Amino acid sequence: MTIKGIDVSAYQSAVYDTTGLDFVFTKITEGLSYINPRWTAQRDHAKSKGLVWGAYHYPHMANDPIAEADYFLSQVKWAPGDIIVLDWEGYDSANKDVPRARQLAYRDAWLKHVKAKMSGHRVGMYCNTDYWRNVNQGSNCGDFLWIATAGAPAGAPGIKSPWLFHQHSTAGDLDHDVANFPNRAALAAWAAGTHEEDPMAGMTKADIASAVWQTDNIPAGSTEAHPKTNSTWVAQSFLRGTYENTVKLLAQETAQTAAIAKLASLVGTGVDTDTVVKAVQDAVADAVVRVSVDVTGTGTGA
Repeated sequence: MTIKGIDVSAYQSAVYDTTGLDFVFTKITEGLSYINPRWTAQRDHAKSKGLVWGAYHYPHMANDPIAEADYFLSQVKWAPGDIIVLDWEGYDSANKDVPRARQLAYRDAWLKHVKAKMSGHRVGMYCNTDYWRNVNQGSNCGDFLWIATAGAPAGAPGIKSPWLFHQHSTAGDLDHDVANFPNRAALAAWAAGTHEEDPMAGMTKADIASAVWQTDNIPAGSTEAHPKTNSTWVAQSFLRGTYENTVKLLAQETAQTAAIAKLASLVGTGVDTDTVVKAVQDAVADAVVRVSVDVTGTGTGA
């Protein structure tokens, strides 16, 4: 489930339509000199409607990323829950000749510096799929990725990496976005850092397997052969013990059945006692070997 939003700049009105929206991102600065003259009114309009608000900076990546970050941050009296974004793209004249290595270094330095100064805020990155696939290295996007694929279905940006925001359309000269949250309240809680973190986040299949199979510490049963060295079961050893006990029971049952069948076949035949005992012993031994072969696959009998 996703919720809807837009991102605006000086090209849009200060009193844009907020019908059906839950969040708005506003461009504030570019480089070291430009300030969107409408950003304050655009922010206030979003907040007056109860929308979650975020702001972004468009870089000139030949400049010092720290200087640009501080220039951007200094324009705003930041409030709890405001989201901070680096608009990482560079097709314009200020960036197109900047080497990719420099663009990558700019991104990493900007995100690191801003997060250090604004640790109570979500600090992430916007880029399009071309930049994400062809310029990006190391997949550093800060706290979240805002990905752009204009014309793609909303919520289906076509990348494998986790994303939180997707700019999917520029219809009507307005950038339309969705966010990967069930509702506005969930987005607001995440932005404010008050949501409950997913306890499974970051866990691998190996971590889960270890937790399930290695650490339950069930008390050992009375059949445990080494209670001093294995005073508690773990699930893996519990199942192994159950398996081994089952094999023993199957062997006993098979041996008893074989003995009874052999005795029954010898009744009234006049065979002496020693022969009967030997025949029964052979029948039991043969039955046990066959159980071992059938159950464990390790026996050598027929």
